[in-house]
Amino acid sequence: MSETAKKAIEAGRAVLGIEFGSTRIKAVLVDETHAPIAMGTHDWENRLENNIWTYSLEDIWAGLQGCYRSLAGDVREKYGVRLVKLGALGFSGMMHGYMPFDKAGELLVPFRTWRNTMTEEACKKLTSVFEFNIPQRWSIAHLYQAMLSGESHVRDIAFLTTLAGYIHWKLSGEKVLGVGEASGMFPIDSGICNYDEKMLGQFDWLAESGGLAWKLNDILPKVLKAGEAAGVLTEEGAKLLDPTETLQAGVPMCPPEGDAGTGMTATNAVRVRTGNISAGTSIFSMVVTEKALSKVHEEIDMVTTPDGSPVAMVHCNNCTSDLNAWVGLFKQFADTFGMKTDMNELYGTLYREALKADTDCGGMVSYNYFSGEPVTGLNEGRPMFVRTPDAKFTLANFMRSNLYSAMAALKIGNDILLKEEQIKVDSLTGHGGLFKTPVVGQQLMAAAMNAPVTVMDTASEGGAWGMAVLACYMQEKEAGESLPDYLSSRIFAGQSGTTIEPKAEDVAGFDAYIEKYKSTLKAEKAAVEGLK
Repeated sequence: MSETAKKAIEAGRAVLGIEFGSTRIKAVLVDETHAPIAMGTHDWENRLENNIWTYSLEDIWAGLQGCYRSLAGDVREKYGVRLVKLGALGFSGMMHGYMPFDKAGELLVPFRTWRNTMTEEACKKLTSVFEFNIPQRWSIAHLYQAMLSGESHVRDIAFLTTLAGYIHWKLSGEKVLGVGEASGMFPIDSGICNYDEKMLGQFDWLAESGGLAWKLNDILPKVLKAGEAAGVLTEEGAKLLDPTETLQAGVPMCPPEGDAGTGMTATNAVRVRTGNISAGTSIFSMVVTEKALSKVHEEIDMVTTPDGSPVAMVHCNNCTSDLNAWVGLFKQFADTFGMKTDMNELYGTLYREALKADTDCGGMVSYNYFSGEPVTGLNEGRPMFVRTPDAKFTLANFMRSNLYSAMAALKIGNDILLKEEQIKVDSLTGHGGLFKTPVVGQQLMAAAMNAPVTVMDTASEGGAWGMAVLACYMQEKEAGESLPDYLSSRIFAGQSGTTIEPKAEDVAGFDAYIEKYKSTLKAEKAAVEGLK
């Protein structure tokens, strides 16, 4: 037991971050060194009701209270004290979605999460009007689709927010959002760190044409930057969070953020020309840009950092699932011959074999599409492997092709960003299962992005920890101290990691592979149509 941590808790100086993920709500308590000292979790799951992916309000509050109860229990078990007072508090959640409320504060329709894909018509029309890519999961897409569908509740909307914004509102009374989270509701003008005024006016014209009396800016949350005060925990809010009424009210609260913003914070990727790549079951990259893009690209979502800098996000549905399936097949082969192989050893051996391959995979092409891939225009997927008759059919080339495939859709999206838009990237931080085997995933990702990729030696506690760090920034920042400077000097100073620079031959090889990959997409589409 750390006496320093115990004293911080007893003195009310510990800071709490809570993040609502898709399947788990996680709480991380940090001390004055920003190190995690206690944790709480609560598992939950969305449900499909009337063809809508949703969580009920009862799910939300049971989840929050269950997570906090788990955290308080961890504090008692580790330090023998009760959690009575906090130094600061912040909430984050899965971005986007749709939670409209009337003047009485009642939810008008069940919470529509980011997972719903019923807004295609609205997205196409808004993207055309705004000349800005509006993805299906964004809040404004859900609102406009409800308008187009003639849903009667739209007339009664007095407040529209996200999951994180809802929690914050009920605990503090403040209808606010961090700018990163707000950027998943409606496009942000990074020059003013607020909703884009021209687009607000364009949407108001659409609303007025539909006979609606409200103005969009009047129903959206107020936008705040990281570091700004966002209210305090009220007496009512303290009881909602901790029904035992042990926790005291009055805790300073930072702006609620989205999981993208907390991920950027947790990987020290909020400075211009930096980014992070998360590679697991799905894969996405976020690059902080120096400028807006020159035109609309449906493959790229534009959001912001928690301090308002523009971020280009490429999100792909498929990454390691097909790789895992092939490794599983090799495990079956080994078992058939009576060879008992450790899975970590098997992954490492096969991944390292890929580094011996031809950089263009010698005529092999793999598609890892367990599900559809919007970046390449597929609504469904069929995992597929093809090769030319004269391909160099080696294990090394086979494994490299499958590893390339895990990154291919991400590379296609980022090639638009880096080659067509000429966006510069100085450094990227990689995290997730693809990087578990040292060197291999990093080296090939550096080739895909043509930029250095760093993997930290110590993994953080993820988004909930990132949220706690944002709450600490609000409390600790000095006059004029930016979020990037704060993270670099106070949070990540002294932390070590491994950085791999791109090799020219790998970059050229991956580029050649991608040309074959794109030219063979017709076969993948045919497989989707023909293999039912």
